[in-house]
Amino acid sequence: QVQLVESGGGLVQPGGSLRLSCAASGNIVSINAMGWYRQAPGKQRELVATVTSGGSTNYADSVKGRFTISRDNAKNTVYLQMTSLKPEDTAVYYCNANLWVLVGLNRRHLEVWGQGTLVTVSS
Repeated sequence: QVQLVESGGGLVQPGGSLRLSCAASGNIVSINAMGWYRQAPGKQRELVATVTSGGSTNYADSVKGRFTISRDNAKNTVYLQMTSLKPEDTAVYYCNANLWVLVGLNRRHLEVWGQGTLVTVSS
């Protein structure tokens, strides 16, 4: 079984910063892309940023220049450094990973989601 455990959410004032972390654990063979998504109240879940195993990144236009995604492959961990936060960044942030796990003698591909961590930007 594979788990993604997120941490780092909380309440921050507009203009402030937060750093989210997400650690993957379990019978993992390798991890392809990892990413962060968010869902604001009453809205659909949307992409925030992704990073491949090789370090290539992709960002939503709304966070470009303010958020930075990174990963530590040795620790199976992805980070999201958020700066210049705005009230519209308020949402539950979910970690996502596309990975291969070992099931018996076979490899199996999975897409896994974390439980979500709440980020609230408010004065």
